[in-house]
Amino acid sequence: MGSSQKNAMFLIESRLADAARGNAEAYYDLGVAYSTGSGGVEYDLVQAHKFFNLAALGGSRRGQMCRAEISDEMSRDEIADAQRQARAWLNDSAAATSYRRYAA
Repeated sequence: MGSSQKNAMFLIESRLADAARGNAEAYYDLGVAYSTGSGGVEYDLVQAHKFFNLAALGGSRRGQMCRAEISDEMSRDEIADAQRQARAWLNDSAAATSYRRYAA
């Protein structure tokens, strides 16, 4: 793996860590990465929609706009899958936050 690939993967891992803490900008950045197949991740509109949806829920106008744009390229089943994944992400994040809060 070349240094540019390592840097791209580090960026994605960093954004995933920020997203796990509910950072709307990180969600947006991940949505962009998946919608363009950049940053070391493969093009995946379901993942892009999931992260744009999470960004929109966090108040990101850009996330709302991008979610709407890529929805036009997706089937109903793909959108439903992305929405399920976004709900699961939120549930997993909430459970992890509760666990950390009680474990401290």
